[in-house]
Amino acid sequence: MIFMGLKLKGQKINLRKLTKSDALSIYQNVKDKEISRFTNIPHPYTLKNAKSFIRRTHLGFRKKTAYELGVELESGQVVGGMSLLKVDHKNKNAEVGYWLGKKYWGQGIASESLKLILDFGFKKLKLVRIYARVMHPNTASAKLLEKAGFKYEGRMKQNFLKNGKWMDVLIYAILKEEYKKL
Repeated sequence: MIFMGLKLKGQKINLRKLTKSDALSIYQNVKDKEISRFTNIPHPYTLKNAKSFIRRTHLGFRKKTAYELGVELESGQVVGGMSLLKVDHKNKNAEVGYWLGKKYWGQGIASESLKLILDFGFKKLKLVRIYARVMHPNTASAKLLEKAGFKYEGRMKQNFLKNGKWMDVLIYAILKEEYKKL
């Protein structure tokens, strides 16, 4: 894998910095209620939300506290997001977050995107630990993380209020030395 500025090149997809022109594609892929079900993405999701999100991603890049990248198909269309959030340079850790348009589920895109962002985090940012929070019962997300080598670390009960209902959050993490062995 080659790091090209803010573009991480994969085989099926690339991860890249978002631009204003991605707003419509993001909106079209996020507006499905299923996408917001286990994320902090609001529903209904609007084009204005997408434009605001893109502006916020640029701020995170400038501050070097978040790297929120678009999952780009060969066509150039952004169909998802893969991010390193809450980047803590002192303690060398960050949280991974992601979403993918529903019609792209089950095609290996999320797995490839996760590998690209882990390579970026461990090799380029020199992180030691990358963790994820999964809303229970999001079994697809938990399986994705486990397949990538993440280990279950624990459960935070009633940690997230979603649509008036308390949800438990499962914590997963992978260490640099564990990732190297994969």
